[in-house]
Amino acid sequence: MTNPTFERIGGIIAGDRVVLFMKGVPAAPQCGFSGAVVRILEGLGTPFASVNVLADPEIREGIKEFSNWPTIPQLYVGGEFIGGADIVREMYQAGELETLLNQSGAAV
Repeated sequence: MTNPTFERIGGIIAGDRVVLFMKGVPAAPQCGFSGAVVRILEGLGTPFASVNVLADPEIREGIKEFSNWPTIPQLYVGGEFIGGADIVREMYQAGELETLLNQSGAAV
């Protein structure tokens, strides 16, 4: 049986190299964790698509099941789930995020 919410999420992720599921929008994050990931991506000059989970309850709950990850924000690069704010921050500090973005063709 297909899950229409999972199909929508899969389509969103497939539509861009870098996708951030977040609370709010990049110009006005609605939580500190979402804001931290936005600042990291913008600091690296990485173009990214964002999905405001607060505007869509189906996506808000569905993304947690889709990734098997309980929190938001969630970052996807090249169709792969990378992690939440803590993982993104750790990868950024270690230089791993920039390397991943470069390898995926997502970096500017």
